[in-house]
Amino acid sequence: MSNGQFVMVIPPPNITGSLHLGHALTNSIQDVVVRWHRMNGRTALWVPGTDHAGIATQVRVEKKLMNEQGKTRHDIGREAFVRMVWEWKEEYGGFIQKQLMRMGSSYDWTREVFTLDDNLTTAVTEAFCRWFEDGKLRRDTRLVNWCCALNTAIADIEVDHIDFNTPAKRKVPGHEKPVEFGVIHSFAYKVVGEEDKEIIVSTTRIETMLGDTAVAVHPQDERYKEFHGKMLQHPFVDRQIPIILDDELVKMDFGTGAVKITPAHDPNDYLCGKKHNLPFITMLNEDGLVNEHGAQFQGMKRFEAREAVIAALTEKGLFHGKANNVMTIGVCSRSGDIIEPMVKPQWFVDCKEMGRKACDAVRSGELEIIPEMHKKTWFNWLEDVHDWCISRQLWWGHRIPAYLVSVAGKPPPNRSNSDDWVCGRTLEEAMARAVKKTGAAEADISLEQDPDVLDTWFSSGLFPFSVMGWPNENAEDFQRFYPTSLLETGHDILFFWVARMVMMGQDLTGRLPFKQVYLHAMVRDAQGRKMSKSKGNVIDPVWVIEGRTLEELHDTLQGGVLDDKEIKVAIDGQKKNFPDGIGECGTDAMRFALCAYTEQGKDINLDINRVIAYRRFCNKMWNATKFVLMSLGDDFVPETYAAAEAEEAAEHRQFIERWILSLLTTAIENASDGISEYLFSKSTTACYSFFLNDFCGVLIEVSKPFLGDDVAPERRRSFRNTLYTCLDVALRLLHPYMPFVTEELWQRIPRRPDESAPSIMVAPYPKPVAHWKDEVLEARVRDMQDIVQGLRALKQQYNIPDRKRLPAVLRCATEEVAQVFAEYGKVISTLAYLEDITVSTSPDTPPQHAVKVLSETYVVLLNMKGQLDVEQELAKLQKKQADLQKKFEKLQKKRSAATYDRVPQAAQEKDAKMLADMEQQLATTAQMIEDLSNFK
Repeated sequence: MSNGQFVMVIPPPNITGSLHLGHALTNSIQDVVVRWHRMNGRTALWVPGTDHAGIATQVRVEKKLMNEQGKTRHDIGREAFVRMVWEWKEEYGGFIQKQLMRMGSSYDWTREVFTLDDNLTTAVTEAFCRWFEDGKLRRDTRLVNWCCALNTAIADIEVDHIDFNTPAKRKVPGHEKPVEFGVIHSFAYKVVGEEDKEIIVSTTRIETMLGDTAVAVHPQDERYKEFHGKMLQHPFVDRQIPIILDDELVKMDFGTGAVKITPAHDPNDYLCGKKHNLPFITMLNEDGLVNEHGAQFQGMKRFEAREAVIAALTEKGLFHGKANNVMTIGVCSRSGDIIEPMVKPQWFVDCKEMGRKACDAVRSGELEIIPEMHKKTWFNWLEDVHDWCISRQLWWGHRIPAYLVSVAGKPPPNRSNSDDWVCGRTLEEAMARAVKKTGAAEADISLEQDPDVLDTWFSSGLFPFSVMGWPNENAEDFQRFYPTSLLETGHDILFFWVARMVMMGQDLTGRLPFKQVYLHAMVRDAQGRKMSKSKGNVIDPVWVIEGRTLEELHDTLQGGVLDDKEIKVAIDGQKKNFPDGIGECGTDAMRFALCAYTEQGKDINLDINRVIAYRRFCNKMWNATKFVLMSLGDDFVPETYAAAEAEEAAEHRQFIERWILSLLTTAIENASDGISEYLFSKSTTACYSFFLNDFCGVLIEVSKPFLGDDVAPERRRSFRNTLYTCLDVALRLLHPYMPFVTEELWQRIPRRPDESAPSIMVAPYPKPVAHWKDEVLEARVRDMQDIVQGLRALKQQYNIPDRKRLPAVLRCATEEVAQVFAEYGKVISTLAYLEDITVSTSPDTPPQHAVKVLSETYVVLLNMKGQLDVEQELAKLQKKQADLQKKFEKLQKKRSAATYDRVPQAAQEKDAKMLADMEQQLATTAQMIEDLSNFK
């Protein structure tokens, strides 16, 4: 019987390449949650899919085309190029599916989707047309972020920002020489009719002066009052530009108090141009070359033109030098190119009302964002959300279903706004709308579909409901599985993707697409650096699963997007990060490590050695299962769930069984709560600690005395059932994290008579058993473990081999305590490797016994008779004491010197720690000398 349902969709990875450890973290967390819900009896649906990744995929295939055929996409045409991208997708797109399967991701693969599938394309078309019809989407000519390398507009959130506090040079795509940033240039405009007078302006992008259409001054600035209403002569083109007055844009005390205005190439200037009705002159082509408005600089690349403009201004005596300037530049996150603000006609979505509703959903608690720290980012973005530019000048993607309408005998249509455009779910619908809009006959109308495609995030924003069959709201999956339960992803795409899904879901379906959003941290390398292929620290999950030699890691850098210099840097990075390559860890160890690292709000600095440690944990699981099966015997049939959890079963259980079951029920609580609260490190710690420290480290270690022939049959059977219960429950607790090894081991152990699950993945997730909990017993066993550690420490102190079995005495403060620990004697003897242990309340110390006081309640004494040459050991200790004392006094003298305060603070702290350590060693050595002296 189902206990409800849990539904989640994959954050669809781009088809452009293989997954990295960030994707592995995403899928590990999601699969843990899905498996946990499935084991709790819920119908669990997890939908897989991949994203067509418009920009990234087109760039990849364009490079392939150039490398293999020496051609551009324009050489072969749109149809042939798109066909080539589809062929590339068919060849390489399936690699991601194989990676996801290797990672144990339990998707419903029958529902796998691709964002360019027909049904998802139908959803994209429907969304565009609805918004067009509702007036939420319109075409306009505005300033956009233009990437000259990709020849497309990109959204604000696809722009990275790099700060320059001092001048520095940076490599720019398409330019051979690096370009200097962090400087500002000054030059002068001559006043028309008064050539002996000039106005000096400053700019960080001096080449844009070719598009200047005004110089602004503050109306109250006395320095420029004589120039009000006058014109300035552009030095390179036959253009006079006005001096305008603006008290908002201009700050009198900043720079020269005069500001050059380039409305077509700067956000602030754009607003100023609108305000003062200035001409908008675009001085660059889409590929970043100076156009016909650039006089003698036409045809130059923009940063080459920068140098040429400075040289020409210098020749005319108008250049007034450069100065250092703290600045920030925008960089395309896809290409690394410097963003160029340019005026372009694009399609924009009005997001203000949708953003308000998305904020309201979070404030009301209808939508929960976890961790809560990310709410601030949510509100920062959405309370002042800008219009969303959704058009991209690409060929790969969802082509915009908008058509420019031309009517025979009428003036050419205006491409720059929505007036002469119609949309249509089909060409026939678009034509019908054109006829209605223009009143012309169909024969007189021609339609031209917009060549641009939609922003990839547009289709991704529809993903939670488009995969369920929307816009057909009667579709079975939409009716049953929408809205989904959880959206889990990285916090870096909170606005890129999550906010857009919420806005689109609320607006287009009337419902939130999910109830919760869990945002995990970023995976970084062991030094805390962002993972980058050029740094040589990117890790493919399959490398961790299978292992790679250093040479094989080097080979992965070849044939990609890195140039020879970057490959050399990356190889050096790999040598530093993975000097011995990457050891084979397996899927389970990798998944467990990633989840164990996950703490809300903290980035993950992944050390591959920690993953290797969890591989050894997998080996421990194998060995423990082998031991338990051997101890159970071939004819063992475990008791039913009901019998194992019955209160009366406790009467046959010995203290060590009651103790382990008490810890087990706590582990169940913490493991389950950790998943339900998305505190994965809490959950993994509970599983790991119980299995390794309690089950293996204690119960298995002490099991021999409880399974012997001298043990009563009902006690022996009880202990075997406890062994079985601990292993069975631990495997089920670990299964969401370690699906492969737990399935394999669970299939090897016997089944309870009332267990019918064919696989551990549908076996019931363990539930706490309240009456197993015994905090008093847990405290006593902690004391017992302290006693064991004290005895082993005594052996170590006197260089006695750990496995050397000696007699010992446990001195207890009261008879009551002694009676309790008399029951624990064989467990203490087993764990401390003793010949035997006597529990006593006598205050006398037997001769030749080493003593360790653990507390006011317990003292342990180890029989050292015949184990030491006392005289020889005393001589060694006395020599050690003398050497330590000499070093101690020397360091004291050094620290008391009059000039010691000149020693660096770090060195002083090191000396202080060293002195404290020596003081402790001297005290320990003195105590050992005293103890040995009593052996005589």
